[in-house]
Amino acid sequence: MKLSHTLCCLSALPLVAGLVFSAAAQDKPSAPEEDYVKAHYTKYEYRIPVRDGVHLFTAVYVPKDASQSYPFMMDRTPYSVAPYGEDQYPKHLGPSDEFEKDGYIFVYQDVRGRYMSEGTFVEMRPHIDVKTSPKDVDDSSDTYDTIDYLLKHVPNNNGRVGIWGISYPGFYTSASIIDSHPALKAASPQAPMTNLFMGDDGYHGGAFMLDANFGFYTFFKPQENPTKPKPSGPFDFGTPNAYEFYLKAGSTSNLDKLYLKGANPLFNDQMYHTTYDDYWKARDLSQHMKNIHCAVLTVGGWFDAEDLSGPMRTYYAIEKNNPGTVNTIVEGPWVHGGWARNDGDHLGDVKFNSKTAEYFRKNIQFPFFEYYLKDKGAPMPEAYVFETGTNVWRKYDSWPPAQAKPRELYFHTGGKLSFDPPTASEGSDSYVSDPVHPVPFVGYVTDTVPQRYMVDDQRFASTRPDVLVYETDPLTENVTISGPIAPKLKVATTGTDSDFVVKLIDVYPNDYPDPDTVSAIGKRVIDTPALRMGGYQQLLRGEPMRGKFRNSWEKPEAFAPGKMAEVDFTMPDLDHTFRKGHRIMVQVESSWFPLVDRNPQTFTDIPNASPSDFKPATETVFHSGEAASGVEVLVLPQP
Repeated sequence: MKLSHTLCCLSALPLVAGLVFSAAAQDKPSAPEEDYVKAHYTKYEYRIPVRDGVHLFTAVYVPKDASQSYPFMMDRTPYSVAPYGEDQYPKHLGPSDEFEKDGYIFVYQDVRGRYMSEGTFVEMRPHIDVKTSPKDVDDSSDTYDTIDYLLKHVPNNNGRVGIWGISYPGFYTSASIIDSHPALKAASPQAPMTNLFMGDDGYHGGAFMLDANFGFYTFFKPQENPTKPKPSGPFDFGTPNAYEFYLKAGSTSNLDKLYLKGANPLFNDQMYHTTYDDYWKARDLSQHMKNIHCAVLTVGGWFDAEDLSGPMRTYYAIEKNNPGTVNTIVEGPWVHGGWARNDGDHLGDVKFNSKTAEYFRKNIQFPFFEYYLKDKGAPMPEAYVFETGTNVWRKYDSWPPAQAKPRELYFHTGGKLSFDPPTASEGSDSYVSDPVHPVPFVGYVTDTVPQRYMVDDQRFASTRPDVLVYETDPLTENVTISGPIAPKLKVATTGTDSDFVVKLIDVYPNDYPDPDTVSAIGKRVIDTPALRMGGYQQLLRGEPMRGKFRNSWEKPEAFAPGKMAEVDFTMPDLDHTFRKGHRIMVQVESSWFPLVDRNPQTFTDIPNASPSDFKPATETVFHSGEAASGVEVLVLPQP
């Protein structure tokens, strides 16, 4: 979930003991590798006063070379700016090595109410559009006051400020640029939490993201601050199988009753606010993205399991509310924050054929800040995205690309999928969804949400009787989709509530080559079986939609059993090419456990549902000429 602070101290390599050297035979030992940060930066710690009298703990690293002035690079985080103490240094500074070596004044701040900063922490503190007194504070005002202080008290600065952050720090980056300080020239919200109910960490399609949220809030808790980080062990699930753990727990409220026992109200806020109420509306940062006067580079990963929606929501909001503001969206084939620390050359079994994260750091992120903070280089395009399938970087003047046109992939009888609409007068498929035996979201045992699940092979699910499968014939030409993906379903249920999970999948040809492996293929397999890529069903997009929200996020509505209803929703954007010879597949199911909490399939208060509320239901998906179901995508013309 919300990414932990990216500055972490690397453990020193242990000395190898027991080696006996002849002093006469050995040369003088080589000098240890230079601690670059200590050698080139001086650390200062400030308790910066903001307008309501609260002091925010801030660590500042200033280049020792005073022959020139430097811009600031700021990161505001709820995850601690450790190590604390002016004689304690991290191993690395900034978003990547390029910044550290080029020279910036690096600023790290504990946000209000976390660790060594004073004040009260509020989850995704709501922005205040009109501030009438010094008591009206938010993360925009805290950043504004911090920048004012830094400009006046840190010598040798060039009067320009950049800010970046990933995940929760990405939210603080977005919040910081609203009504932005004149000195703030460049910002990069990366995987920013933007609306927790609308597709980020908390809820997807009105369904609670169970495994990720409970796992996160077992360690992210309210604090009595100022305080330094305290050692803590991982939560003991008592089993390596999360599916088993959450199924035995029963209703989601039992997770608090049995395990947290009221100790973390932050988790309860997530769990019990089950509709789009005022709690969530106040925390929709996208509606406040106004008066932004700095250049913005919003970054996301196509396969981010935590904040997949946030980057696009942020980009679209800035685009709408700030005409004339430099606004670039970057999306690569990455997991949550994967561009900051990984090579980005693969995810799970899927290869991207280049070090995409390294490319981003050197050719996109660093040049962006250099241009706006040091007047070096050239501006960015509007959209800089990695097209999976073909595995190439693309630049566009707008996002989605203007030339992408809507087309619908329709369901047909016999499990067929086609761009041609159905013509039959009747057509439907049904399955029985049993919440006591929910469909798992991965085909292996895990006690967490593995980041690779976003591209995992779906063959384990396609064989279940409670999963519908629709598939095209092998493609005769490439099909490139660029933009949001919109399932449009005509359904009926024998229950009064149901989830509908839709998955868009790239099916590899049966003759797709296997990776190099020494494992045996055939009957003589006595070790781990070889990975077989022929027929691999790569997940591209999967999202749940809780049916009771089909007409309103604020006012859920029960299904009339047996009566057809429309369930339309939108899944996050993607840029992917289905290659010639591949197939396009769509799977439909009504559970995705324990990634998503179980829908009892009765219209009830789900967190407090009793065992008797969980009932099997027959789900029907229609695909006739008059009641067509399918998935709308934006398709680019082929060159």
